[in-house]
Amino acid sequence: MGTPHQEIVETCIDVADLSLGMHVVRLDRPWEETSFLLQGFVIRDASEIEALRSECEFVYIEGRLERPESVPPPRDSERTRSPGGFFGFFKRGKKAAPPRAEPPPKVPPRRRVTYINKVDTGTEMKTAVIRFEDAQKTAKSIMSGLRLGRTLDLNNARTVVNGCVESVLRNENALLLLTKIKNQDEYTAEHCINVSILSAAFGKHLGLLEGEIRNLALCGLLHDVGKVKIPDEVLNKPGALTPSEFQVMRGHTTHGRTILMGTSQSLNTAVDVAYSHHERVDGQGYPRGLKARQIPYFAKIVGLVDTYDAITSNRVYDTGRASMQALEIIHKHRDSQFDRELAEAFIQMIGVYPPGSIVEMLNGEVAIVVETHRKHKLKPKVLLVREVDKTVMTPFRPLDLMRAPRDENGQPYQIAREVPDGSHGIVLKDFVDDGLILSAPVPDEPDEMQSP
Repeated sequence: MGTPHQEIVETCIDVADLSLGMHVVRLDRPWEETSFLLQGFVIRDASEIEALRSECEFVYIEGRLERPESVPPPRDSERTRSPGGFFGFFKRGKKAAPPRAEPPPKVPPRRRVTYINKVDTGTEMKTAVIRFEDAQKTAKSIMSGLRLGRTLDLNNARTVVNGCVESVLRNENALLLLTKIKNQDEYTAEHCINVSILSAAFGKHLGLLEGEIRNLALCGLLHDVGKVKIPDEVLNKPGALTPSEFQVMRGHTTHGRTILMGTSQSLNTAVDVAYSHHERVDGQGYPRGLKARQIPYFAKIVGLVDTYDAITSNRVYDTGRASMQALEIIHKHRDSQFDRELAEAFIQMIGVYPPGSIVEMLNGEVAIVVETHRKHKLKPKVLLVREVDKTVMTPFRPLDLMRAPRDENGQPYQIAREVPDGSHGIVLKDFVDDGLILSAPVPDEPDEMQSP
């Protein structure tokens, strides 16, 4: 038996000592000066060792170089696997330790900042609604303008994106709740806004720097601009696409790249994302069939977020599915379509009951999820709006399930299931429009209140 591993550290080693399974987190020079697309990766192939040896003299790996001889290096399947299946993410609150001595890679290796929410959801909601409406108008203007051959108004796009990012940094729950309001009309524009907001929230969750989050959110807004070049009869076809129509649809990635390359040199990252957000880590994506290490980091993020919002949205050919179903699909296809670490981090961020979910409690009362706790996704803050018999509750009651509140029978409140928007006369948009989204009391949560 090997001794338990100590606290995770970075170890500087000579490139001659590299071996498979090591997690390289830093180089002896800026990443931008090398040919490596990702800033941090697990060595999975001998060619990657040779590439590091050809470009560097030493690197930093996660963990300690020493390893007990009786404990073999973890295989890839063991290194990143989270025991307990899909629901284990939320029951544990964090990943269980792997059975081997070395820890799994961090998610992602570039994490730098731990953010805290500065205001509650109710306080942020008024501003978030304004930012969301401005962003919707801008997205529609961008798409319609490009269809007419106009130039992309980059300044306006950056302004609305930055406004959304500022809201996300104050409290991401408000804008995340608004992304749950799904409409079929103007799907492409609405989808671009949702992807931008979800990407910003994910960037915050991953601990990216504020400037990186702004850039990522702009990439999310512009990722589908190439769809303006897709004929309406293909883009809005209510049935399944034929193989030839699907090839036409695939062309939106190349069209997006062309549009953004002709707009501004400052959009290089957005160009990469528009071109590569349908690439998949197993090499089965399009348009180039890139494999994991070749796909730009932000394209991996936006591609993941893009899939989630598409699955949960109402489209001309499909009805939106519940958030949980979307997360199960992402979980199933991690390592094949999606980067495993990013997929698991995204599932952790969204949680079982994301803001805006309509949920029925075990006692039959019905509530709207207003805000989630970063480490306790099964116990969000909710607004009770229906009695046990589904009549309107007067007044509405905010609750924080982290405080273990009890109903009139003395039983602790617990969520039984999510129900579709519109159930029992509860339409999320009506509550937002009427200014009825309120936050439950904020408890002391020292485990979440970490400063950078």
